Amino acid sequence: MDFNISGQDFYAILPEIVLTVWGSLLLLHYAFWGRHRQHARQVTTWAGLGFALALLLALAQLGRAPFLAFQGMVIADAFAAFLVALFAFSGLVGILMAGAYLREHGLERAEYPILLLFAVAGMMLMARVADLIMIFLALELFSIPLYVLAGFARPQPRSEEAALKYFLLGAFAAAFMLFGIALVYGATGSTALPAIVEAVAAGQTDRLLLLAGSALVLVGLGFKVAAVPFHMWTPDVYQGAPTPVTGFMAVTAKAAGFAALLRLFVLVFPHLGETLVPVFWALAALSMSLGNIVAIAQRNIKRMLAYSSIAHAGYMLMALVAFGSGDLAPRAVAAVLFYLVAYALATFGAWSVVILLEQRSGQGLNLDDYAGLARRQPWLAAAMAVFMLSFTGVPPTLGFFGKFYLFQVVLQAGFPGLALLGVLTSLVSAYYYLRVVMLMYMRPGEPAVRVAPALRWTVYAAALFSAFLGLVAGGALFRWAAEAILRLG
Repeated sequence: MDFNISGQDFYAILPEIVLTVWGSLLLLHYAFWGRHRQHARQVTTWAGLGFALALLLALAQLGRAPFLAFQGMVIADAFAAFLVALFAFSGLVGILMAGAYLREHGLERAEYPILLLFAVAGMMLMARVADLIMIFLALELFSIPLYVLAGFARPQPRSEEAALKYFLLGAFAAAFMLFGIALVYGATGSTALPAIVEAVAAGQTDRLLLLAGSALVLVGLGFKVAAVPFHMWTPDVYQGAPTPVTGFMAVTAKAAGFAALLRLFVLVFPHLGETLVPVFWALAALSMSLGNIVAIAQRNIKRMLAYSSIAHAGYMLMALVAFGSGDLAPRAVAAVLFYLVAYALATFGAWSVVILLEQRSGQGLNLDDYAGLARRQPWLAAAMAVFMLSFTGVPPTLGFFGKFYLFQVVLQAGFPGLALLGVLTSLVSAYYYLRVVMLMYMRPGEPAVRVAPALRWTVYAAALFSAFLGLVAGGALFRWAAEAILRLG
């Protein structure tokens, strides 16, 4: 086999190379030239510049013809470019979310932005995978930094417990995935996605072995997207991890998991649709139902948003019931990508508000602590209301358009029962989302709010886009998502 590497290979993963080299250099700088807070802030600033550069490079790759690189291990296509840009943007927001929180909680260490750089690099690779081995490598590359970040508030017991739970359950999920990859290889004789498709088309596979392998891969990815019944880690890890870490991985880990799910099950396993579509139907229904119902009983806002994220994974899984239909598959992919953008804006904004209210003593995390926020901080309360309405799917927020496109795909695929369940669970979610709005506007209170100007502007920008982007440029955003077509080469 020819192992020559060309410039085109490096161009395919240029944003990932930038983040990896950037993180390595910052790590060496911090190790040899300083360990005090001033250096930590300098490293954070430089990490933000690294994410900005990666975002520009990702945007520059939009519109390029798709091609395989590194002997068919990765692919550069519009789908990957869309998600790579989303991950780079998420890294920037992750830096902004963490600054004031880390300073106030005595956690301002340079390891934080460096771990973010490596985690995002792994997530970017997850969007480009063209080989099952690369899926596992990318999964571990972004998972291990997240395990460390979940325990970043050591020696707090809750943070250490979150990291340990996330690590142990993540290791089990990775083992399931690796075993599934081995079964797929045994069924097809290859781990390369194009070769797997060719083997299936030629009828040269063991269907039962392939089905078992794909099911185990689904278990591993279901853990990453926090779908029921692979969700048990989510509330404890979300509550115990530092809040900026929780807000970051609530978006990025889910997006990385869906990147692999879409590429695998839309492109590689569509012939298994008759068998796997009922599985996706059940996963979506269980995630939407359990996530929204259990969220009602939560009094801690971090746990409430954790169960909310499980429900949103269910909404996105609805689109995968159409993966066996060649005509609807591209629109299903576009619907998920559009929803990811809407979910990311509302999630980053909501978790930023949580950071602003959370105190070092632990106060500010109960729902009752939001009482009176509208009187004390009217703009902040208005922004939080926008995020809650977007999560619910109330027009004209971006979340409404996201759910509209998802429900439309499900109806076109011939699953009106699942679409109806999605609507009903959205109505259930309105109870606990609007409860936050009610507390802010209708209950007296004196919540303490952190100053943090950069974080406040992040909140206001996210609210503005969540409220009006659907009206102003929702069609253009969906067309951009529709152009992010999955390729195999």
